[in-house]
Amino acid sequence: MKMRIVVSLLTFLSLCGATVHAQETPKIDVFAGYSYVRDNPGPRSGDSFSLNGGSASVTYHIKDWISGVADFGGYHNGNILGSGVDGTLSTYLFGPRVSYRSYKHFTPFAEALFGVAHAGASIAGSANSSQNSFAMAIGGGVDYRWNNRFSLRPLQVDYLMTRFPEGTPNNQTQNNLRASTGIVIHF
Repeated sequence: MKMRIVVSLLTFLSLCGATVHAQETPKIDVFAGYSYVRDNPGPRSGDSFSLNGGSASVTYHIKDWISGVADFGGYHNGNILGSGVDGTLSTYLFGPRVSYRSYKHFTPFAEALFGVAHAGASIAGSANSSQNSFAMAIGGGVDYRWNNRFSLRPLQVDYLMTRFPEGTPNNQTQNNLRASTGIVIHF
């Protein structure tokens, strides 16, 4: 009889523990923050330059370790390399994220996102050109959990690849770096 009570109690506590653990992982996260992009054009286009802007993402947690991410970013430089060219870059990326949730306050993650980049440039306020291309971001970061509703993302770093033609008939690969920081809201 005592053995049944002990086994029943352990089973009950195990189920309660699994329920509590499942509640720790929110269903949806929303991120918003500052992003820096180091744009590295292909060898025919010249020197690298910086873009500043912001990014936002929505993450849907399928399980506590795997999620689907929709990531949107907008970056700008008002005078690229002192040339008077005003340039913008927008990214629309989607893909999986893998998270490691074994720490109390820290959640490191890695992701592979794919989608579209849109670049636009103008000289002295007149629209000159805009183009769309394939884009891919592979990277990761870490979230620091303040409480059940908010986390801080001190750093997320991604390799951001784009494939703009850069004045040639064929697409050229641009190997860029993106670094972001901001706030995550859990729902």
